[in-house]
Amino acid sequence: MGSCRWKVLAAAFLAIVGSLLPVDADEHEHTYTDKEEVVLWMNTVGPYHNRQETYKYFSLPFCVGSKKTISHYHETLGEALQGVELEFSGLDIKFKEEVMQTTYCEIDLDKAKRDAFVYAIKNHYWYQMYIDDLPIWGIVGEADENGEDHYLWTYKKLEIGFNGNRIVDVNLTSEGKVKLVPNTRIQMSYSVKWKKSDVKFEDRFDKYLDPSFFQHRIHWFSIFNSFMMVIFLVGLVSMILMRTLRKDYARYSKEEEMDDMDRDLGDEYGWKQVHGDVFRPSSHPLIFSSLIGSGCQIFSVSLIVIIVAMVEDLYTERGSMLSTAIFVYAGTSPVNGYFGGSLYAKQGGRRWIKQMFIGAFLIPAMVCGTAFFINFIAIYYHASRAIPFGTMVAVCCICFFVILPLNLVGTILGRNLSGQPNFPCRVNAVPRPIPEKKWFMEPAVIVCLGGILPFGSIFIEMYFIFTSFWAYKIYYVYGFMMLVLVILCIVTVCVTIVCTYFLLNAEDYRWQWTSFLSAASTAVYVYMYSFYYYFFKTKMYGLFQTSFYFGYMAVFSTALGIMCGESSV
Repeated sequence: MGSCRWKVLAAAFLAIVGSLLPVDADEHEHTYTDKEEVVLWMNTVGPYHNRQETYKYFSLPFCVGSKKTISHYHETLGEALQGVELEFSGLDIKFKEEVMQTTYCEIDLDKAKRDAFVYAIKNHYWYQMYIDDLPIWGIVGEADENGEDHYLWTYKKLEIGFNGNRIVDVNLTSEGKVKLVPNTRIQMSYSVKWKKSDVKFEDRFDKYLDPSFFQHRIHWFSIFNSFMMVIFLVGLVSMILMRTLRKDYARYSKEEEMDDMDRDLGDEYGWKQVHGDVFRPSSHPLIFSSLIGSGCQIFSVSLIVIIVAMVEDLYTERGSMLSTAIFVYAGTSPVNGYFGGSLYAKQGGRRWIKQMFIGAFLIPAMVCGTAFFINFIAIYYHASRAIPFGTMVAVCCICFFVILPLNLVGTILGRNLSGQPNFPCRVNAVPRPIPEKKWFMEPAVIVCLGGILPFGSIFIEMYFIFTSFWAYKIYYVYGFMMLVLVILCIVTVCVTIVCTYFLLNAEDYRWQWTSFLSAASTAVYVYMYSFYYYFFKTKMYGLFQTSFYFGYMAVFSTALGIMCGESSV
C-alpha cells in the first residue's frame, strides 16, 4: 500500500514538472523552425516620465487579436516583483512568414474609452511588448499642436531580423494616426516583415545599450578623480601613522636612558591615555553587532552580484538581476551571523538569540516594510507593480526557512570560532572620565563630516546608476561599478582611521559608534543627492511614483550606509 502511494506521488510530481518544461523549440530556447509560432507579448503601459508607474496593457481599452489566448506565468521571482505582466496580443506571427497589413480587431470607441485614450495621450503613455525576450516600445498616440484633438496610432509595423533559426532584432514603427471621435469604430492593424541579419545572437542586446552615455569622458574622469583621492587619503593615513610611530620610537629611546622612578613618573598623552578603555564594549552592543553583521552581508552580496553581472549579461533576462540579488542575499546569511555573532560575543553579550533574530531580519524587515507600504499605493492605483500575494508568501518563506537557519549556523560558528575576546591590553574596571574638547572634535561633528569624502568618490557613479534605474538606460559597465566599490571601501577606511585618530587623540574612547556613523553618514549625502536628482534631472510626478522613488531611495541609501559603516569597524 505504501509503495503504491509513493508511485502515485512520483507520477504526480513528474506530471507537474513535465507541464512546466517546454516541449517544442520556442522563446525559452530562442530557436525556431520555419513557420513556427512566434509570440508577441504585451507587457505594460504607463506615463513616460514615471517609469515605475505601469499598468497592464489591456487596462487601456485596446482590443485583442483573434488568435487563441496563451497564458503566461512569472518565470522568476524578479519578474513578479518588478511588475512584469505579459499578456498575449492575439496576433498571428510565424517565423520567417511575412504578413501584409492586416486588421486584427476593432475598437468600438464610446465616450469612456475615448476619455481613457485621451488621458493616456495627455500623460505621454508608452507601452512595452516582447518578442523572444526582446523588448519593444511604442507610444499610444499624440495630440495636435493646440492640444485639442488627440490621435491614436493604430498600425503596428513590425520588422524582425533573424540569423539562422534565431531572432536577433525587432523594430516597431507606429503608423495609421486616427483621430479619436466618440461613437466610431477604429480598426487596429499590423504587419510583419522578416529580414536576414548579420547580428550574432549573443550580441542582439547591444542595440539597447548606450556606450556614448556610460563610457563618456566624464565617467572616466570621475574614476581618475576618485583614484587621486585614494592616493591622497592613503598618504594622509600613512603620514599620521608614521608620525605617531616616530614619536613613540623617540620617546621609547629616551625612556631607556631614564631610571625606573623617572619612567613611572612620565606622563602619557593623547590617545595613550585611553589605552585601558579603547576596547571597552560599545553602547547598545546588540544593535551595533547586528548592524556590523548586516553590513558584512550587504558587502558580500554587492561583490558577488557585481562579479556575476560582469561574467553573465544579466540585463538580457527579465528580472534576473533582482532574482540573483535575492538568492545571493539568502545564501550569504551565514556571513551576517558569523561576524555579528562573534562581535556580540566579544563584547560580552549574553542575549545571542535575540541578536541573531535582529541581525537576520534587520534588512529584510526594512525592505519588505517599504515594499508593502508602496504595495498598498500600487493596489489603490491598480498598477502592475502591486506584488501578488503568492510572491509575498514566497519572500516570507525565503526569510524564515532560508535566511534565518543559515544565519543561525553563522552565529554559532562565529561565537565558537572567534567569539573570545583577544584584546592586546586589559580593559580598566572603571571608565576614564572624558575631558572637555574643542567643538570640532565632538563625535557629532566628526560624524557629519566623515561622509563627505566617501560620497565625493561615488557621486558621479550614483548619477549613472540612478539614470539606469529611474530612466530608460540599461546599466552594463559593471567593471566601473567594481572599481568604484573598491575605491569607496579604501576611502571609507582611510577617512574613519583619521576620524578615529582625532577622536582618541582628544582622549575620547567612544570610537565604535563614531567610526561606524562617520562612514554611514555617506548615506545621508546620497539621499540628499536623490532629492536633487528627482527635482532637477527627472520629470516624475504623482503620489505613486514619488513614494516609490523616495521609499526605495531610502532603502538603497540605508543599505549603502550600513555597508560603509561596517567597513570602518
